[in-house]
Amino acid sequence: MMLSEESPVAAGVLPLAAFKEHLRLGAGFADDGGQDALLEQYLRAALAAIEARISKVLLAREFRLRLSHWRGGQAQSLPLAPILAVTQVVMVSSDGAESVVDPARYRLEPDMHRPRLCASGWLLPAVPSGGAVEIVFEAGFGPAWDDLPPDLAQAVMLLAAQYHETRQATGAAGSAVPFGVMSLIERWRTVRSLGGGGAA
Repeated sequence: MMLSEESPVAAGVLPLAAFKEHLRLGAGFADDGGQDALLEQYLRAALAAIEARISKVLLAREFRLRLSHWRGGQAQSLPLAPILAVTQVVMVSSDGAESVVDPARYRLEPDMHRPRLCASGWLLPAVPSGGAVEIVFEAGFGPAWDDLPPDLAQAVMLLAAQYHETRQATGAAGSAVPFGVMSLIERWRTVRSLGGGGAA
């Protein structure tokens, strides 16, 4: 399995002004505009850290999942949530030739923790021998910061603020996720179970 992000979060979507205000209230941040690039890095790092911990995409963007075979013949679990849409399924032959699968042959089964690509009929289309299948999908709560659940938005702010405040720290003290952040994201975490037939 190989998962790749096709479209990164645009800088204009990140809540830079709100983050500056958050820092100003907490640590007397001076708003001279000179640290915008650095603050954007903290927001991106916090966003990535929280997405990795909960297996959820916060801000909507496109991903591509490449598989050498289906885990199950009737359905394939997708590794991220929430899924907004499956935009394309492509079969790739052993020599690299691509063919787009008719959308009538599959459907998205939405789920906040384990969304699945399901066969519309009896089975998903066969993956070429020695080839692969690529699933292109859009995932996230929405394209704008205001689309995020309030607890997840607050968790990103708190974690980004810690990165800012401990920017010169080294070791575990500078990288540990605060208890407050963990409390905010706990209900969103996906509980993995062993032996799940549809798991990726």
